[in-house]
Amino acid sequence: MIISIQKDDGEVLYDTNKVADDNSRRNANVTISKIGTLSVVTEALKYASDSHQNNLEILLQKHEEAIVEMEEEEVVAVDTDSEES
Repeated sequence: MIISIQKDDGEVLYDTNKVADDNSRRNANVTISKIGTLSVVTEALKYASDSHQNNLEILLQKHEEAIVEMEEEEVVAVDTDSEES
């Protein structure tokens, strides 16, 4: 299996079928499979999250009574570097 890996200095292609050690070749193929599965799950979660957020926005837009006006609050800086003993 030929895969490409992005590095800072460019892309590197690897052929896992050419790995001489059987154990290393199997580990590489299992890792590739896990990465593929995680990529699919990540994409599915993003799609689900975006869908729920969109549904929430649609639901809340129908209820103007739920709108809260944002007030500017004064931010007080606290110096945590100098503690009293």
